[in-house]
Amino acid sequence: MLGMFQIEWDGLMLSNFVLEQQLHTARQELSHALYQHDAACRVIARLKKERDEARELLAQAERQVPMAATTSAANGAALSYGNRATEEEEMDPGSKKIRPGISGDVIKELQDCNAVISQQRKRRQIPATLAPVDALKRYTQLNSYPLHKTNKPGILSLDIHYPKDIIATGGVDSTAVVFDLPSGQIVSTLSHSKKVTSVRFAAEGELVVTGSADKTVRVWQNSENGNYDCRHTLKDHSAEVQAVTVHATNKYFVSASLDGTWCFYDLASGLCLAQVADASESEGYTSAAFHPDGLILGAGTSGAQVKIWDVKSQANVARFEGHVGAVTAISFSENGYFLAPAAHDNVKLWDLRKLRNFRTFSLYDEDTATQTVEFDHSGNYLALGG
Repeated sequence: MLGMFQIEWDGLMLSNFVLEQQLHTARQELSHALYQHDAACRVIARLKKERDEARELLAQAERQVPMAATTSAANGAALSYGNRATEEEEMDPGSKKIRPGISGDVIKELQDCNAVISQQRKRRQIPATLAPVDALKRYTQLNSYPLHKTNKPGILSLDIHYPKDIIATGGVDSTAVVFDLPSGQIVSTLSHSKKVTSVRFAAEGELVVTGSADKTVRVWQNSENGNYDCRHTLKDHSAEVQAVTVHATNKYFVSASLDGTWCFYDLASGLCLAQVADASESEGYTSAAFHPDGLILGAGTSGAQVKIWDVKSQANVARFEGHVGAVTAISFSENGYFLAPAAHDNVKLWDLRKLRNFRTFSLYDEDTATQTVEFDHSGNYLALGG
């Protein structure tokens, strides 16, 4: 009996040893397969990145070919990308420049963004933390910060980046200031040659877009030392730039000018994809804003009108009239239904679904124009400044 048990035990141990060897071999093969899979994924990712970079370079080159031809005829030499903005200043401001146009790929990006934001808006509810009216009535000033020069006082534009708690302001003193609210310190001062009329953050606060009365738009990028360095100087307008507005994709933006045109830009390359004018009128633009969904653009004019543009087709699809004086500011509600333009006389609320004015606010006397207007993110409150 003991001999039989010994034989059975030896057989069991041998079988267990063989199984352990097989398990070890399987583990080695699995580890090798996983390593190969990881390496293959890395190679594929690198190749995709190189492919996308090559496509982007090719697209930029194709866009620059017609631009180079036009500027070559005007200046006698083709412009390189790095000094495009500087040399275009020497061109005749009234000369017509060839634009590559808003491509089908860009339009698809805008439409995809529109679909996502529209779905998010349908699910959005009024936050429980929204301040009630009684709380707003008790608001008092906590601090005041002198950000611009006192010999040329005045702030013409302001934008807040809430996640980073930083503020950008555009001043009469020809500078834009990026201010860190928690520390109470100026992060960076961005210079133009004339007053800065509009400032907007982009790309999670890493970029600042500024428009100025010096006819330029500048794109500033956050650097490792915390300063914002000028990445692009864009000189496509022939008169004061009155407004800049960034698309929800954070890849494109629009500038609007007193020259009666608005320009659609690629934020990364600084290329003007389209410059749009209203052939029926020559009024300059004094304000502009994207609709939250990003497929329409609202632009206020010096002639007391608000024009609604279809960004995809660059067609003027609606006009709102009834103001007195230039439309100094416009704001779309986050619910997507309402538009609030401000002018010298008052602020009007328009229903975009019915294209009708349903309310008017006249908060200031006839000598005080409303300079700015902004809906809060919930769409429940509207702030006015005069």
